[in-house]
Amino acid sequence: MKRNARIDRKTKETEIHLHLNLDGTGCSQVDSGIPFMDHMLSLLAAHGFMDIELNARGDTDVDDHHTVEDLGICIGLALKEALGEKKGIKRYGEVTLPMDEALVRVVMDISNRPVLSYRVCLQTQRTGTFDTGLIKEFFRALVMNAGMTVHIDLLAGEEPHHISEAIFKAFGRAMDQASNSENRLKGNVPSTKGIL
Repeated sequence: MKRNARIDRKTKETEIHLHLNLDGTGCSQVDSGIPFMDHMLSLLAAHGFMDIELNARGDTDVDDHHTVEDLGICIGLALKEALGEKKGIKRYGEVTLPMDEALVRVVMDISNRPVLSYRVCLQTQRTGTFDTGLIKEFFRALVMNAGMTVHIDLLAGEEPHHISEAIFKAFGRAMDQASNSENRLKGNVPSTKGIL
């Protein structure tokens, strides 16, 4: 069974076309109109072993907020669609990942209960021209649309670029863990309720 999804979303603020293959090799072709997000999404794909083809345009002349949030919406919807009924998946993922002086932990449950707990306090809110505060908005939109519980914790670090990279890499790796097959489930849903 192929676990992929195609999402096309157009609003008055953004237009996004996305193809996601959850069982890829980490290849990405990303053009969001925001170079920093292109870099982060490429890291997410590479470390999550998913293939992402994405083209997006938004009202970045205003600021990056609408585009970043809508990227999260689309990737969340794609993950939900690709996971389908979630039969046979491990469901949980946990990764603690270093990036130079930064140390980030991402813990997730593909639970169909959307909650984001984002405990990342940065002394500097910018890396280049990008507002790193938008990373929380990206993941909030993603988890709400994917139906996931995600905890993102900054354990150590100061440099906002290193911290951002660690977050996206750790999320990708945790997603790979949680979405992988658990053979002992024999294709059943990983819940005593029988449904997620």
